[in-house]
Amino acid sequence: MLRKKSLSIFITTFLRTEVYSLKALQKNLQQFDIKVALVCIVTALVLTCTYYFGNYKFLVSTLNHLGLTDWAWQLQYAMTRHEDAQFYQPLYWASVVIFFYLTLPIICIKWILKEKLTDYGISLTGSMKYYRLYILMMAVMIPLVIYFSATESFQKTYPFYKPPVGESLFPKFFIWEIFYFLQFFALEFLFRGFILHGTKHRFGFYAIFFMTVPYCMIHFGKPMPETIAAIVAGVVLGYMSLKSRNIWLGFLVHCGVALMMDIAALFRRGVLFDTEAI
Repeated sequence: MLRKKSLSIFITTFLRTEVYSLKALQKNLQQFDIKVALVCIVTALVLTCTYYFGNYKFLVSTLNHLGLTDWAWQLQYAMTRHEDAQFYQPLYWASVVIFFYLTLPIICIKWILKEKLTDYGISLTGSMKYYRLYILMMAVMIPLVIYFSATESFQKTYPFYKPPVGESLFPKFFIWEIFYFLQFFALEFLFRGFILHGTKHRFGFYAIFFMTVPYCMIHFGKPMPETIAAIVAGVVLGYMSLKSRNIWLGFLVHCGVALMMDIAALFRRGVLFDTEAI
């Protein structure tokens, strides 16, 4: 019964999206689709800016070229020589991601396309309707996180902010987690909001797979199992967003998995239950 219901929901979502796309194509078949072009160009620009400016060294170099040597020196000092440099570096990266993943798409939606942000997945209406799927995904991920947390590549990568030995987790690690979660909101908005809902009128159900390609690519450089998992997550979270018309379940999944990964990494390092580090 559950399998039949799930199949019925899938078919309904597929047909609804394809009908929507067909109507949009029939209506604008002989017109250049400026919306798809803008979504692709803005996405490319967002990922380019994030890639380069996400490395503080590029910004230091840029500031020096612009003659802002004092600013360049202060940034270089904060990221390399300050006592909290290891804390500032991941905060800087997360801030860059949040800024570019949100700002450029919002400008495109609000002031160029002149559309509502709620049409791009941030509406709270019906956001928890499919909470059972969230619980299922978390149940699947828990044993996988526990297993891979024992690998060397996992422990080298997570958490992105590694508290020094003997340092309390509060407040720096908790501040980092807040930035980390905000970064996931920005990520979901870009991929499962802006790209997915910005191209579904053209690609229909297949907008999920269109979005999954760049989503997989931003994981390059991370442990291979995580990059492979990103392909599966891109498809599943894309389907969830297409079905529910919002990004909130994907955001919660990301936050939940990320928190589990950081906790598992800290536990493996013997930090989590160190009374001096709490």
